[in-house]
Amino acid sequence: MSKNILLIGGSHGIGNSLVNILHNNHTVFVASRTTEGLDGLNVTHIPFDATVDELDASQLPEEIHGFVYCPGSINLKPFKMMSMDTFEQDMHLNFFSLVRTVKTIIGKMTEGSSMVFFSTVAVGTGMPFHTSVAAAKGAIEGFAKSMAAEYAPKIRVNVVAPSLVDTPLAGRLLSNDKKIEMMSQRHPLKRVGKASDIANIASFLLSDDSTWMTGQIVGVDGGMSTLNIS
Repeated sequence: MSKNILLIGGSHGIGNSLVNILHNNHTVFVASRTTEGLDGLNVTHIPFDATVDELDASQLPEEIHGFVYCPGSINLKPFKMMSMDTFEQDMHLNFFSLVRTVKTIIGKMTEGSSMVFFSTVAVGTGMPFHTSVAAAKGAIEGFAKSMAAEYAPKIRVNVVAPSLVDTPLAGRLLSNDKKIEMMSQRHPLKRVGKASDIANIASFLLSDDSTWMTGQIVGVDGGMSTLNIS
């Protein structure tokens, strides 16, 4: 069944990988700042900056079967060096903009539709230097579970919690072979994630193959959150 699927973000990284999976079989709407990465793909682009814009619902179909919120941040510093501005910016981009967008589109979500959000392994597994992003993503996890309970059985809401993924957002952490190897060795599966690893799970959560899943935090993290092999 072809579905109307809206992605906030989709020009880069995980979002773009997901668009590439979906666009041939579904009607995909991508609301993002640029069309970079979308050339030649069968999608409808809506200019949108999640940090400042209100999503124009008139540009969307009357029925939405799948919704994915992709924007995120990686601000890793010791807490004493983390400014309040950084906490506020991370919370705004990751959480408040998500909530604002969900309020805009919730009336269009159909019976049996699916929402997919993104968290981080650092919420469930305490990691140094992650205070800001873990706080913002933790808010997403709590929000998603409450939404899943409130809107069951009509709308399913699930969260994907990755570890480090090789995307432009993580470029500073994976800028050379030595860093890549060091980060790979931290994971039981001995590699960092690929955008497709996360996009494949998101695609599954949007599909009819996952219709008995809601309120879940799905760890896709190379084993980091559950295995200790040191």
